[in-house]
Amino acid sequence: MVIPESWSARLPFLAALEREWRPLSRWAVCAWLAFYALFLVQLAHGSGVLPMIDLVFIPVHEGGHLLFGFFGHTLMIAGGTLLQLFVPAALAAYFFFQRQIAGTVFCMFCFFEQFLPISTYMADARAQQLPLLTVGDPEFVEHDWFVMFRGMGVLQYDTRIAFFVRTLGWMGMVATVGWLVWQGWAKGRAQPTL
Repeated sequence: MVIPESWSARLPFLAALEREWRPLSRWAVCAWLAFYALFLVQLAHGSGVLPMIDLVFIPVHEGGHLLFGFFGHTLMIAGGTLLQLFVPAALAAYFFFQRQIAGTVFCMFCFFEQFLPISTYMADARAQQLPLLTVGDPEFVEHDWFVMFRGMGVLQYDTRIAFFVRTLGWMGMVATVGWLVWQGWAKGRAQPTL
């Protein structure tokens, strides 16, 4: 990609887009593919060690409520999900500008993987059967997606929206792994094995 010099001078991070991606060896590509295949299988079965990464995002989600709480009730409610998605997206952007394939893929995979627990939470908006966590007073805990969907007037579509979000998550994870194959293997950037 060729970036005009005037843009690169004003926005130096754009110069990173002209650099080539750091290559991955074929064994590294194969190892990462095995990791993501196992991860996807465990997600599909709803059990295993790898999906426990969602436990890392619980404090991130709850921290989002605290962080965005300074901007009013609406952003406080949405803040959990916003931060839950922002953290892996921001890390993916960092690795993207560093031109590191493995880091970019891992963070983007985590970004899309978070669509799954988010969609589970969305689908529970009307039923409100999931146990809720809070960093505040448990007497005043609110179901994020009940509040947001009710406010948008789409509460009756909670399961349909959740299905769409879950589908986007699966498509994003598979596409991310496909991008790993394309960058690391098919484009010939992978170094030959010894």
